[in-house]
Amino acid sequence: LRVQNKKLYLATFAAVLGPLSFGFVLGYSSPVIPELGKINDPNLRLDSDQASWFGSVVTLGAAAGGILGGYLVDKVGRKLSLMLCSIPYVFGYIVIISAQNVWMLYFGRMLTGLASGITSLVVPVYISEVSHPEVRGMLGSCVQLMVVTGILGAYVAGITLKWRWLAVLCSFPPCIMLLFMSFMPETPRFLLNQNKRSEAIASLCFLRGPDVDHEWECRQIEAGVQEEALNLSEFKNPSVYRPLLIGVALMFFQQVTGINAVMFYAETIFEDANFKDSRMASVAVGSIQVCFTAVAAITIDKTGRKVLLYLSGIIMALSTALFGLYFKMVLPNRNNSSNPDVWFTLNSASPGTESSIAWLAVVSLGLFVAGFALGWGPVPWLVISEIFPLKARGILSGACVLTNWIMAFLVTKEFHDFIAFLTSYGTFWLFSAFCCLNVIFTAFYVPETKGQTLEQIEAYFRRS
Repeated sequence: LRVQNKKLYLATFAAVLGPLSFGFVLGYSSPVIPELGKINDPNLRLDSDQASWFGSVVTLGAAAGGILGGYLVDKVGRKLSLMLCSIPYVFGYIVIISAQNVWMLYFGRMLTGLASGITSLVVPVYISEVSHPEVRGMLGSCVQLMVVTGILGAYVAGITLKWRWLAVLCSFPPCIMLLFMSFMPETPRFLLNQNKRSEAIASLCFLRGPDVDHEWECRQIEAGVQEEALNLSEFKNPSVYRPLLIGVALMFFQQVTGINAVMFYAETIFEDANFKDSRMASVAVGSIQVCFTAVAAITIDKTGRKVLLYLSGIIMALSTALFGLYFKMVLPNRNNSSNPDVWFTLNSASPGTESSIAWLAVVSLGLFVAGFALGWGPVPWLVISEIFPLKARGILSGACVLTNWIMAFLVTKEFHDFIAFLTSYGTFWLFSAFCCLNVIFTAFYVPETKGQTLEQIEAYFRRS
């Protein structure tokens, strides 16, 4: 029997302050974009195109952070990478707070995006390597739980705080993470890969407590540690290329559900659906996301990863189809419109139509967010932290994070253009089709990793 040790949860808490910071970065744009659109200072006032850049430029920074994080995590370790990423978080917010023009806002968002990209790669790896199989799913799902908690925190704080003060608040979690992580151990797997056996034993002693056979677990990990460095010829090996393809596909499918487009513009969607208090509606959406991500974290080690992906994909496919139906009913004549600004679409709606079926928009958005939070939010990040061989974990995770953030940028930045080209309902029906593809992909290609050690998962791909 494995003794549960509270210090493992302490290490996890310190690490997930990173995803909390990342959530504040994502949520920051939702209350701030409407405020900066109405500000008196012409140097800082955002038009619709600048607003879309302000919302989406963070994803370009995160894509660069994925590349940098993939290098750092293997070179300087998991712990130090996490501590270092607090620097661009804080510096990015300082730039935003002191911004004199739009370009300073963009630069600050880019820096916070860079830190978010490093965080989104390093934290899942750190947690998966310090956890044991019985709780790895739950602790790994806490990454996404803290992201959505950060988004909700930004929404709530944005109701009362002006944009500069909101940036001050957002800079606190990375500072606390830097302080806490300085007292946490490096992961045993990284230490053993660096031939630091005594430090690895000390790390296991901290994470598992004194009453566990650390030597036995150390030998189990050592058996799976590959001493040789990764080289290009090994990408022909199924134990490398198969998990890479699965990871990249998971990241691609996560973004083409449309989640980031919906969350970045949640407030504006509610405004155009004629809801009186769009900010409170966004808070309600954020609360749903937190609740259902918590449900996923609690159940994932019992149900398994694939069941949650199936359930999530089906719910999202239905909800995006309903969202498309809502826009089809409210905007029957949008096919022939040449108006490129999507946020004027509902002004041409038939009088009274939107109010009679406004409940459909609320239900659709609530279902979509709940569905995403149950599976396609937390599970892909958990799976990519589990399936890669130790010697390639940094570079392969970097490729997946890069894919995720490039897709997030494309979907967020081009959301306006999609709607201009395909119409509002056509865009949401396209998201629905991708959600159906998610379910099919899960059925045929995603392995079930519940209850297995990282070494057993690696051996599975080596056998295949």
